[in-house]
Amino acid sequence: MTKPIFITATDTDAGKTYFAAALTHALVAAGFKTAVYKPISAGCEEKTDPQGNKQLINQDALLLQQQANCQQGIKEINPIAFKAAIAPHIAAKKLQQTISLTQIETGFEVCYQQQSDYIICEGAGGWRLPLGKKLFLSDFVKATQQQVILVVNIKLGCLNHALLTFESIKSDGLTCIAWVANYPEATAENLSYIYDNIAELCDLLPMPLLAKLPYQKDISLAAEQINLALLT
Repeated sequence: MTKPIFITATDTDAGKTYFAAALTHALVAAGFKTAVYKPISAGCEEKTDPQGNKQLINQDALLLQQQANCQQGIKEINPIAFKAAIAPHIAAKKLQQTISLTQIETGFEVCYQQQSDYIICEGAGGWRLPLGKKLFLSDFVKATQQQVILVVNIKLGCLNHALLTFESIKSDGLTCIAWVANYPEATAENLSYIYDNIAELCDLLPMPLLAKLPYQKDISLAAEQINLALLT
């Protein structure tokens, strides 16, 4: 049976893609058939495919595609893409378009047809990403009843951001199965402060810490830091 897992974070640029790619790599390396899904993206580049068709390519979706093993096309992975690097619902409004839950759920069903062991779904922004018309990306996660992993960007303010995000996930009736500490800007000077924040969150959050991720250029090295036993 396919197990979908939704990756959310405390804010934008918190490390969702980095972790989602590392998790996908780890699952594939462990022998699992793993599909990926990033329903919405912004800040995409317009490129021409070998057939001469222009399409918007999101670099985060491309990174996920490179780690998965279901031979998905980029449009299948990322069906809703915008060129402007702004909030997706604003980008859609400027193009006189709308983002609907039906679009997102239809793309999710296409991924389900891969009959993979896992679908790693990466969100955009934080948990309450607006879609317009008082809808949120979290409504998609609720509709599909996915388990959630929370990526926390370990920086000033992360304790508040992490707790509020967790409480919001819980209030939506969903299960946050694990959290991840991401600290790409660690230095010798701030490492003690980072560890203090991680220890505090371990006390405050009820779900287990899945990985501690200092920046690794090689995704395979980041994947080695993930405790897959907590998921499988």
